[in-house]
Amino acid sequence: MNKPDRTNETRGLNKLSRTFEVFFNSEKSSGVLLIVCTLISLLLTNAWLGQTYIAFWQQNIGGLSLELWINDALMAIFFLLIGLELERELYNGELSNFKNALLPIVAAVGGTLAPAAIHFALNRGLPSQAGIGIPMATDIAFALGALALLGSRIPSALKVFVVAFAVIDDLCAIIIIALFYTAQVKFIYLTAAIGIWALLLFINRRLRVMHLLPYLIGGVGMWTCMLLSGVHATIAGVMLAFAIPFSAKDEDSDSPSHRLEHALHKPVAFLILPIFALANTAILIGGDWMDQLGSHNSLGIIGGLVLGKTLGIFCFCALAVASRICNLPAGLQWSHIIGAAMLGGIGFTMSIFITNLAFAGQADLINASKMAIMAGSLAAGILGLAWLRIFCQPNNETAPSTEAT
Repeated sequence: MNKPDRTNETRGLNKLSRTFEVFFNSEKSSGVLLIVCTLISLLLTNAWLGQTYIAFWQQNIGGLSLELWINDALMAIFFLLIGLELERELYNGELSNFKNALLPIVAAVGGTLAPAAIHFALNRGLPSQAGIGIPMATDIAFALGALALLGSRIPSALKVFVVAFAVIDDLCAIIIIALFYTAQVKFIYLTAAIGIWALLLFINRRLRVMHLLPYLIGGVGMWTCMLLSGVHATIAGVMLAFAIPFSAKDEDSDSPSHRLEHALHKPVAFLILPIFALANTAILIGGDWMDQLGSHNSLGIIGGLVLGKTLGIFCFCALAVASRICNLPAGLQWSHIIGAAMLGGIGFTMSIFITNLAFAGQADLINASKMAIMAGSLAAGILGLAWLRIFCQPNNETAPSTEAT
């Protein structure tokens, strides 16, 4: 019996696509910029001009505060990019093959359920119970930024695994936002938003319109209707992503989806996310900060990010591999999975985003939650980096060839 040819499989595991390399490089650079912006925001908030800095983000523009414009409009573009990335992964990436996608899916499920369970156990019946979704998500930019610090110790397969489960994590967070963090729904506007989406799908699938402009115009209309409906407007970004034409034949295709994804990478990484960090990390660190971190809600967030993510991702993956539902990717060891699980506890962007929705109008609770997110994310990042540095040997993968394949 002939052995199966594993040459292409090995090459695929050891060589990142050009698209993924661009994504990785922009995200890890964004992680550094996010840290800088967060530090600037914390310093300004707790300096003598702190109230002026906070008031700047609360100024009213067109009926919404500047902070809400950032969180509802600019972050819709972030969710659009997440949707385009998810679509590409489903067609051409790690999620296109069910067997390859299964382990990151299992990891994302474990990394969502375990943190939620820890937060719920500590906050059941309390006003802070609404924060159950806060420790569920992984910040892709910071997680990849942390991996980048380790250089050759990190195999390509681990980077792909982290991106895959982080993208699925974000998808879970989007579903949670849509289901549980939605105000009273105005169905006439929701119906209009869905109608616009259906129209965009029609001109894509039936009329084969390949110009981006009609989809972008329709996306603005869909976002406006979604905002007026009471459903969080950022959901329109994900819906738009799946309405834009995509070619599954070649990752270097000239499809509108591919062009838009590449056009959005740097603006999102170097403009939108840093602005989001500046606007949403205006955290006042008062004399009672220790008491705030010791509250049920803060302990649920920190415990969910540091313990819940690690235990959920590792245990679910171990169970799936032990039951032979899926396999550990070639080139990865369990020490890699544990380190990745720890880094999964870096929740920054999505965690802060959900905090604003969960505790809308409760400034003190939002401030304490953001402090807990930063403490938990920092602890998770340090633990993950230390683990991978100690227990993972430098990677001796052959550098990807520049030849066309």
